[in-house]
Amino acid sequence: MTHSLVRVEHVMGMAISLDLDDDRPVHELERLADGVFDWLRLVDGVFSTYKPDSDVSRLGGGALRREDCSPLVGEVLDRCAELWTETDGYFDINAGGRLDPSGYVKGWAVQRACDQLLEAGSANHCLNAGGDIFVRGAPKGRDTWRVGIRHPWEAMSVAWVLEVTDTAVATSGTYERGLHVLDPFTGTPAKDLRSVTVVGPDLGTADAYATAALAMGHAGIAWLATLPNHESAVVTESGEAFRSDGLPVALPQPS
Repeated sequence: MTHSLVRVEHVMGMAISLDLDDDRPVHELERLADGVFDWLRLVDGVFSTYKPDSDVSRLGGGALRREDCSPLVGEVLDRCAELWTETDGYFDINAGGRLDPSGYVKGWAVQRACDQLLEAGSANHCLNAGGDIFVRGAPKGRDTWRVGIRHPWEAMSVAWVLEVTDTAVATSGTYERGLHVLDPFTGTPAKDLRSVTVVGPDLGTADAYATAALAMGHAGIAWLATLPNHESAVVTESGEAFRSDGLPVALPQPS
């Protein structure tokens, strides 16, 4: 008998949900899910800024040299340096006065997990880490996954529903964690935009772009429009909503 599988675990300080919709025996799906969450726990152990013994905490505190860290740290820091350039300095992992690559790590870790699933033969899955989502293939009976973008004031409502496949959806906002993203040029919290969603091919990059746009404030709306192969949706603190023409918004369902 074959099954689909849904598993939710608390990792990296949040509930992370995995939906495997491949037509495979349940024990194979369980094995694939084990691999995903083992990987995410490994990432948390290396990159958590809340664990004093993580590589990133020790590196940031001067207790560990970069060459003595896990090779994953170098990979992430190199990409974050590229993203600093791509975002004109608005994606800055040192903006808060300490090393914190979290704005990239979560999306990167989810993307890597989904790439590992594909290598293991899973063609239909959805991995959601606190609203940063990568989907591949589609659930049974559909051509795409439907992904809801949370309304930034009404927790039980959605601002948009997207229909996507083989796609990353990343959202950065102030509605859950407060004013946690800083403008790296002023050192002050970014507060003009309430929610920024970026849709693209890679979740780590989309996550960083969403964070950078949030830090830019209103200027981030125009900047997002310049990004090739990416779509976006923004809600401002004053309640205005903007979305790119190519955002894959779902058509209304027939009643």
